[in-house]
Amino acid sequence: MSSATVFRARTIFDGWVVHRDRQLVVENGIVTGLAHLDDAPAGARIVDTQAELLSPGFVDWQVNGGGGVLFNDDPSPEALERIADAHRPYGTTALVPTVITDEVAVTRAAADAAAAAIARGSPGIIGIHFEGPHISVARKGVHAPQFIRPMEDADRAMLCRDDLGRVVATIAPENATPEDVAALDDAGVIVSLGHTAADHDAARRYFAAGARAVTHLFNAMEPLHHREPGLIGAALENPSIHIGLIADGHHVHPAVLSMVFANGPRDRLSLVTDAMSSVGDRSDSFTLNGRTVKRANGRLTLEDGTLAGSDLDMISAIHLCVQACGVAPVDALRMATSAPARMLGLTAHGTFSRGARADIVALGPDLRIEAMFLAGMPCT
Repeated sequence: MSSATVFRARTIFDGWVVHRDRQLVVENGIVTGLAHLDDAPAGARIVDTQAELLSPGFVDWQVNGGGGVLFNDDPSPEALERIADAHRPYGTTALVPTVITDEVAVTRAAADAAAAAIARGSPGIIGIHFEGPHISVARKGVHAPQFIRPMEDADRAMLCRDDLGRVVATIAPENATPEDVAALDDAGVIVSLGHTAADHDAARRYFAAGARAVTHLFNAMEPLHHREPGLIGAALENPSIHIGLIADGHHVHPAVLSMVFANGPRDRLSLVTDAMSSVGDRSDSFTLNGRTVKRANGRLTLEDGTLAGSDLDMISAIHLCVQACGVAPVDALRMATSAPARMLGLTAHGTFSRGARADIVALGPDLRIEAMFLAGMPCT
């Protein structure tokens, strides 16, 4: 008797391209490959989803919270599990919880929480993103300025811990040196430039030193100017730099997103949510570093109007790309699956390659989520 399970739908997106007349073969929660419809393993269990398309689960490398929980406020493994649970109904099956600029004790507690969640196999938690505190006061956004500071030896040591899974560190040239970047890159940390007033030359120097990504392009950085291209221009011109984009229609105008999508290779553009505790929660407000954040019309702001993260989930980001930016569904899905997985160096997420986890999103003809499977098992 075969232990394999075969998943069927009208089409299957493997993370890169769409296949027809194929079925997804899974064994013990792991993908073994795609097979022709008449080549199912003998005795395999058939799951005919009746969906329009099967996609790998989405990967999000910038998630501050969800389900009424904000990672900064509750840096614990239990909080991370609640956050992952809140995002799963929206298709995200692998995420990098993000701790923003805060007291040293909070940052270290967040690192310990991520390590604990990974050690006990908490579904969906694959690392940690330190967004600050080594950023620029001039481009702080919602980050509390009293906690912003230069990177020190102890900070580098924490970032280089070997029990944190995939580590992303958003830094600014104002508060971290090229030598810091090189040391982090050598240790496998993914250095992302963000929350910075760095000019074009500085950005290029830091990319040369080992920075490999840019955090939420356009937001919390100098605007693109035809004589002063800044970090935005440096990122767009460099084909090896990965770019995160918040596609909620508030952080970046859909027309600007359309221009980037039309000119940037999809394998280095990642959709990120920058989600706060409001995703999967009905509350109209919450606190961040002692300040009130209000939700209205899908927008999160402080009292002065400063954007405070997003109220975005990943399937909604995909919908905006398709409906408002004219992006082909396969390209929008790629920016939520294989592109972020590639940026993070993952092989077990974001694809249906042999050996990947069978985290599956079943989508209808309108890209609405109809069913979810985690390691081949149905989930809500």
